Amino acid sequence: MSWNRNPPFTGPSYRASMPVYLLRVALPDRPGALGAVASRIGAVRADVVAVDILGQDRGRAVDELIVELADERHVSLLLDEIAEVDGVAVEEVRVLPSGPVDHRFTAYETAAALLRRQDPAEVLDAVVERCALDLQAAWVAAVDLDERVVLAAVGEPPAAAWLAAYVAGSRWCGGPPATETEAGPGGRPGRQVAGAEAPAPDVAWVPLERWDLVLVCGRPGHPFTAADLRHLAGTALVADARWADLASRQAQLAHPSRGGWRVLEAQGELG
Repeated sequence: MSWNRNPPFTGPSYRASMPVYLLRVALPDRPGALGAVASRIGAVRADVVAVDILGQDRGRAVDELIVELADERHVSLLLDEIAEVDGVAVEEVRVLPSGPVDHRFTAYETAAALLRRQDPAEVLDAVVERCALDLQAAWVAAVDLDERVVLAAVGEPPAAAWLAAYVAGSRWCGGPPATETEAGPGGRPGRQVAGAEAPAPDVAWVPLERWDLVLVCGRPGHPFTAADLRHLAGTALVADARWADLASRQAQLAHPSRGGWRVLEAQGELG
């Protein structure tokens, strides 16, 4: 490649890393609507690098677009262009500091991270760390509801008493919306996750059933999507499976919320 022939791509003005934005758009569920939006995005020299279809209902669709924009000063121009498409509304726009997240790959990375841990406390630390990274959450906490204590956390979660009250309150409001996962042990239905339809849609939680804990995530101002909730539910299932795997070896493990050593019988307490 010649520096003289290709100055826009090889000179110092070319940015190797461009700002990445998440756009949540509601649009008519008709052929060509998404293409029209993508065309408007391209008109301001932005690139759509990923699309996630969140839902379709009554002739409307909600999609999340991951967009690379050459100049962050053009965000308002980008939104104006999208608004020109008939029937389209931008519901949310935010920067993704860590770039786009592909749940198809992060799920494997999270499972591998949990499987490498040999101690329950290390597994719990890995769970909150991976959830914060994968879901781009501001805070994540593993909470013992009985003792009202946070056992592992990333960021600055609310007090354990608030977290316990929130979980209890969302249950009282009718229970968390079901998030389908593969059947649990013994053919039990997939677990439930509170999130998008909870009292605060930017707070999501899921039970860590074998740990007798609850995993709570917060992303202030940015509601969790159905894809986020499925990812959270899957992470909880892997964490539960790792607990059962460690216990099945008859290792002496300390329950993280109570201390004291005991032998967990794989076919007893964990059966």
